[in-house]
Amino acid sequence: MQKALNDASSIKTVSFVHMEDMTVEDAKIISDHYEANDSEDIATQVLQLLYELKGPTFGYQIDRFRHSLQCATRALRNGEPDEMVVAALLHDVGESIAPWNHSAVAAEILKPYVEERTYWIVRHHGLFQGYYYFHLEGGDRNARDIHRDHEWFDDCVTFCQEYDQNCFEPDYDEIPVEEFKPLVTGFFARELTLPGA
Repeated sequence: MQKALNDASSIKTVSFVHMEDMTVEDAKIISDHYEANDSEDIATQVLQLLYELKGPTFGYQIDRFRHSLQCATRALRNGEPDEMVVAALLHDVGESIAPWNHSAVAAEILKPYVEERTYWIVRHHGLFQGYYYFHLEGGDRNARDIHRDHEWFDDCVTFCQEYDQNCFEPDYDEIPVEEFKPLVTGFFARELTLPGA
């Protein structure tokens, strides 16, 4: 416990209490801390969100954790790039904290690390997935058509068809999460694309 206290007291701290008073040196201190903890810590946190999907099935034959593993396994076995495999693995991680807008949550987590196309696919997959069931609930299965003219419309259709709607099989031989961990850690160690950079 004493070591933790000593370590905490040795951490460089900013001079301000209001951000409007931040200096260049303060900004560097904060940036250095984030960079030191970024890739491994973020990978750990996002995998924790994935683990949160274990348990409740909400009436499906498998839980959303296995669903996510099946999505990533299919993407990997289909030869998709690492970025798409990670996107398939993590596309539903927002469900435990934001079920009605989980697509947006997952997309924003991935945004600094992925190409715009991948971000767009994850951001809209919930609407596009509705093609398979909205009409069964009295809705419009073609609600995704509001994006019909978008350059990545067909890519999102394919993502949902190949790596989402078909990933609820109790007997599917999905790859265990442990085998995806190095990929996820390496993925979040990539250079960020930050706003304003």
